[in-house]
Amino acid sequence: MQGARGPHERGGVLGGPGAVYDPGSGRIDESSRPAMDALSDVLRAAKLNGAVFLNASFTAPWCIVSKITGALCAPYLGPREHIIPYHFVVEGELGIATPDGETMTLRAGDIVLLPRNDEHVMGSDLSLPPVRGDDLIEPERGALSRIRHGGDGAATRMICGYLGYDGAYGNPIAATLPPLMKLTVEDTGAGDWIRSTFEYAAAEVAKGRPGSETVLAKLSELLFVEAVRRYVEALPESQTGWLAGLRDPAVARALALMHGNVARPWSVEELGRAAGISRSALAERFTRIVGVSPMQYLANWRMQMAAQQLKNTSASLTEVAEQVGYESGAAFSRAFKKAFGDAPGAWRRG
Repeated sequence: MQGARGPHERGGVLGGPGAVYDPGSGRIDESSRPAMDALSDVLRAAKLNGAVFLNASFTAPWCIVSKITGALCAPYLGPREHIIPYHFVVEGELGIATPDGETMTLRAGDIVLLPRNDEHVMGSDLSLPPVRGDDLIEPERGALSRIRHGGDGAATRMICGYLGYDGAYGNPIAATLPPLMKLTVEDTGAGDWIRSTFEYAAAEVAKGRPGSETVLAKLSELLFVEAVRRYVEALPESQTGWLAGLRDPAVARALALMHGNVARPWSVEELGRAAGISRSALAERFTRIVGVSPMQYLANWRMQMAAQQLKNTSASLTEVAEQVGYESGAAFSRAFKKAFGDAPGAWRRG
């Protein structure tokens, strides 16, 4: 499968982020792109964006059960295929648990994300009968909604929000993140700034001042990216999956190259040579860690890129086929129908 674009063009722009121009050859060296750019590419394709909707105050004893629904998100994000809720603890301490038995303790300065949007229990005492969190929300016009709940004990305050993203086909991050992810903002080197920005923007939203929601939304997105990076760095050496592939130098280089120029007719031999190992070694290592062969991964990623183009642009089917590496529109349509069950035109109309 070969694209009609030049071998070093990307999305209509010469080269990708981190690419280096070689004046001697007149070529762009995509192999110099940082390996983590593959993570940026996946997040960009997912069209990640965030929103904040709730300022919650609890006093011990308390315990609630919560799950974010699409209906709750729609006024802030519009319809999104997937939702990742998060809670930023401004003051106090609480426990959180998911149905699969994963639990953790959160303290002031912690942010917890739930990549699978599982129903979860939170409280000063998780053994208490939980109250439905949805029933406690007090909508406030032109401001963050509120929850005020509990007894007369120790106080806990949280700012709650969510990130929406699209994952039309095979988004590799969604399948590999754990049910709970905790990020302690003090560990990022900017803890005071993050906490003060959250509190200031939340106060501005509560006053109905425009622009504050945007600050909170962008901060939410940045914290999610930082949480994913920290998670990747902490993975054990034996871990497998797409995120684990970012830690292996050869696999990460192959991922960066394929993401850097999805339309290029890559071969395993060419990828291995760029990664500094043999064709067979790359094929074995990539398949063992990521779970699919390099060429199958490239085919899957091309389909995700094609789905995003069909959904979000008015590009013709021929143009989309060229952008993701197919010289023939017929070959593209066959591959797309095999992946999605519908031809590209019918899928777009649906």
